[in-house]
Amino acid sequence: MVKMDETEKNGEDQYLIIYDGVCNFCNGAVSFIIKRDKSERFIFSPMQSDYAQAIIREKSVETVGVDTFMLVKHGQVYLWSDAALEITRDLTGFWSLFRVFSILPSTFRDVFYKLFARNRIRLFGGTTQCQIPDKHLLSRFRGL
Repeated sequence: MVKMDETEKNGEDQYLIIYDGVCNFCNGAVSFIIKRDKSERFIFSPMQSDYAQAIIREKSVETVGVDTFMLVKHGQVYLWSDAALEITRDLTGFWSLFRVFSILPSTFRDVFYKLFARNRIRLFGGTTQCQIPDKHLLSRFRGL
């Protein structure tokens, strides 16, 4: 059983990103988000963790694989390109402009997302275990 503290249970002001913890590109994306998340709303969990697996089961998400990028925001689950576009809404800078791609059907966007996701390890490399963040960022990670 995975234990969640009270702020995680009620954390409507925190948004959980579940990512592939052994993918260099995914770890880079997490670093990218952290640098542009001035309000520190995003928290992170590698999908390989028991914590992330418990959330995936709790939310009854059956389509999760290592190519999945998942966001849980206000109790709603976003997957693949929907997750990426929803994340841009809360980043500093002009990143929210990418939401213009929301006008395209997610089935169309996800074809390109999944094509990239299938090749990301070959393109950017991977690790054999999830990377551990710096001590000052550790509080923003779950399941490590």
